[in-house]
Amino acid sequence: MGGGNGQKSKTARLRNLEKQKPAKGSQLDSNKKAMTIQCKVCMQAFICTTTEVKGREHAEAKHPKSDVYACFPHLQK
Repeated sequence: MGGGNGQKSKTARLRNLEKQKPAKGSQLDSNKKAMTIQCKVCMQAFICTTTEVKGREHAEAKHPKSDVYACFPHLQK
C-alpha cells in the first residue's frame, strides 16, 4: 500500500530539515582571515569591513591621548 498524507508530510518535513542544515564547518577561520585592519597602538584586529567611524570610536575610547591617525595610519588621505 502507498503512503498516506501523514507519511507524505513526514518525508517532506525531513527533506526540508536537510535543506535547512547549516554548511559543514565553522565560519571562525574565514572570520580570522578577514581581520586585516589593526590598531597600531594596541594591536587590536578589526574585520576588513570596519568603517572609519568605528576606527575613530576605538581611538577616542581606548587611546584618548593618541591621534586617530596614530592608531590607523591608513585613514590619512
